[in-house]
Amino acid sequence: MKFRQVSGAFGTSHSSLLSSLALGSICVALFGGYLFWSRPQGLTPKRLPALPQDELIQVYFNHDRSVNFTELYRQKTRPGMDLGAKLIETINSAQSQIDIAVQEFQLPQIAQALVAKSAAGIKIRVVLEHNYSRSRSELTTAEVEGLTVRDRDRYQEYQNLVDIDKDGILSSAEINQRDALIILRNARIPILDDTADGSKGSGLMHHKFMVVDGHQVIVTSANWTMSDIYGDLRHPDSEGNQNNLVQIESKDLAAVFLNEFNLMWGDGNTANQISQFKTRKPARPPIEVLVGKTRVLVQFSPTSKQQEWSDSSNGSIGKLLQASQQQVDFALFVFSEPRLGSILQSQSQRSVKVRGLIDRQFAYRNYSSGLSLMGVDPNHICQGGGTNLAPLATIGVPTLPQGDLLHHKFAIVDRQTVITGSHNWSNAANYNNDETLLVIQDNPTVAAHFNREFDRLYERVVIGIPAKLKNTQC
Repeated sequence: MKFRQVSGAFGTSHSSLLSSLALGSICVALFGGYLFWSRPQGLTPKRLPALPQDELIQVYFNHDRSVNFTELYRQKTRPGMDLGAKLIETINSAQSQIDIAVQEFQLPQIAQALVAKSAAGIKIRVVLEHNYSRSRSELTTAEVEGLTVRDRDRYQEYQNLVDIDKDGILSSAEINQRDALIILRNARIPILDDTADGSKGSGLMHHKFMVVDGHQVIVTSANWTMSDIYGDLRHPDSEGNQNNLVQIESKDLAAVFLNEFNLMWGDGNTANQISQFKTRKPARPPIEVLVGKTRVLVQFSPTSKQQEWSDSSNGSIGKLLQASQQQVDFALFVFSEPRLGSILQSQSQRSVKVRGLIDRQFAYRNYSSGLSLMGVDPNHICQGGGTNLAPLATIGVPTLPQGDLLHHKFAIVDRQTVITGSHNWSNAANYNNDETLLVIQDNPTVAAHFNREFDRLYERVVIGIPAKLKNTQC
């Protein structure tokens, strides 16, 4: 069987405006109002010494400057931790059971590792978001033609990944070797998605966690895709969306995550519809677990709108921000929760240092809390309208390679408490999605890794609204 690669319709063109930065010979281009950077050939970031890891709570970043790796798919050597290899290493350690809840699963190497463990008798269960639980090889021509621009980009990326011989045609052999979902299904590994509760999957199954043998937990901001871990195949400079992975050794914490997983899994039978996703789950307050000497708080979204906001995941974030004494640094894919923005404004007026990074796709949209923090009225950008709040000259977007996004969802409070997980700071994450909020409290060893990552991204921050973007919108 052959599948012909669709091309042409997915091509995009941008006019680029080049300017030079004071940071050496790094070049910045403005594509449609968004900032990208390309590193001149031969220029690599300064290698940093490795930071010590906590014995029970270990942290990894796919752009860590203390280590290099060679990516298998493009044979590209670059700074960073291979998060895919870290996932496979944990899978390979399994002795009895692996439970995975991840929005999107594309990487064939991870699928092959799971197949090997399944063949060895390890029990494996996988929960996916319904929008990504079907192989893209199964899309009809009409379905492909009806894809949104964003989904067309994903479809093209799928084609590039699976088309091993680059002849523009996907053979059955290529699909069986490179399509992660087909690899899992060929091995009869059970998969459910968030329509298993009888719903149409409203909201997102946005979790990104794995539990192994009832004692190892991995929580990451990354989906298991090329773009989130390694980089877009269509953009040579792309090195993957900025993401983190936290690995924790704790039977107590694993039990908390297994309870969440089991609510979604039900009996694993879609016909019985006893699975529970999103607001069909019972109310679940935050749970605090002691991991060694570190207090780790876990809270799962969504929260019913009938509950007090202070009891929600966003409310828990708000309490941590309000407790800050000296500094709050945040790096977020989406920040559209006005109450959290107001808390940060108030803390700033109390002399708490607030610095923030928001992904360029979302930082300047009219619902962005980043605009309010910048002192900009999102409805009157062109008129130079401000808010009645003092602007923070420390909020902006990072400068990233073309194709890459700031996909983190973390903050550091007073340089020692870390807020992370899959939970974006938005109403959708709070009230509609299956999400993980993970708080690692008062652990300077863990926080040091997140502090370094934030500082790395903040080196090339673009503060406020770029003039060219403002001119484009006006």
